[in-house]
Amino acid sequence: MDRDLHDKLTAWRRHLHANPELSLQEAKTSAFVREKLKELGIPFEANVGGHGVVATLQRGASGRSVGLRADMDALPIAEANDLPYKSGTTNVMHACGHDGHTVSLLGAAALLARDESWSGTVQFLFQPAEEGYGGAKAMIEDGVFERFPMERVFGLHNWPGLEAGTVAVHHGPVMAEPGKFKITLNGTAGHAAKPELTHDPITAMGHLLVALQTIVSRNIGPMDSAVVSIGQIHGGLASNQIPTSVWIEGTYRVFTVPVKERVVERIRAIAQNIAATFEMQADVDFTMGGLATINTPLEEEMAASAAKAAGLTLRRDLPANTTSEDFCNFLQHRPGAYVWVGNGPAVNGGELHNDRYDFNDAILPATSGWLAAVAKQALTSNAP
Repeated sequence: MDRDLHDKLTAWRRHLHANPELSLQEAKTSAFVREKLKELGIPFEANVGGHGVVATLQRGASGRSVGLRADMDALPIAEANDLPYKSGTTNVMHACGHDGHTVSLLGAAALLARDESWSGTVQFLFQPAEEGYGGAKAMIEDGVFERFPMERVFGLHNWPGLEAGTVAVHHGPVMAEPGKFKITLNGTAGHAAKPELTHDPITAMGHLLVALQTIVSRNIGPMDSAVVSIGQIHGGLASNQIPTSVWIEGTYRVFTVPVKERVVERIRAIAQNIAATFEMQADVDFTMGGLATINTPLEEEMAASAAKAAGLTLRRDLPANTTSEDFCNFLQHRPGAYVWVGNGPAVNGGELHNDRYDFNDAILPATSGWLAAVAKQALTSNAP
């Protein structure tokens, strides 16, 4: 990538960082993407699955096609960085690097538009609402695969802590399947000085919190992976009253269906049985997330070959991570692969979803370069 394009992409990325928008609200971000696609002379369609944009580049006589995807939404986090391009939106920031992903895809489009060595069709998918709001599903339901044919689909995520510009390609699982649960313990309220006349949900919840942490250590095989974490606990309004109910919300992360079924079974059974021990009822509700993000074998090798073709350092030894990605939904319809590109050291604790995170603009040639390279790799490989 030449210096002029790198500088242009850096300016675009910093503009998006300063103007973040939450999931389902990416109207200005979408408009920015469309404006830059017009500057690049690349045709597109807007409002695909909400604020999604799909741009299309065609060259030569080949009937082959490939999709490249980037996410656009920000997070409800107040930025702690002191940057010239710090978020100008209260309590909203690009704490996961979707600003960088969006611009990386624009950069790949720019590189492929000026490259005459390939033939076929490349679809550029700018996806809204990745952060738990079903943006991939919305684009799929809006006919993205029917309207914009693609044989394979690829995506990436920046990765703090991995050497800047290094491409990590996993064998199979990349990220976990997410799920949410809410447990409400319904007891009997009363005066805190007369606990014998109540059924105390706070005491019961204390036992439940401890018991839930035995699921991974005692119900899941040591060679499998799972996470059960509690993120919220709510109950009580006064120090001298035992409340009627207490509720918690949490998340689980798994990689396989049998492990998910076991985790869900144990969450429900532990909640109901501890409630019964304390003479009360438990309401247990689950919200199933997406699926695990799992690379398909041929596309995994294409992703690795593309890293080499782009002159980037390749890693194949990193374990999967228990974070999640709704790119998994695209992989239910087309073969593909999802890679990590190193963001460099996590400065000042700037991990993903941290208020001091920032995308490293120095890796834009790597992210855009890999996307362009994997598109050309897919177009010259055997059809799936």
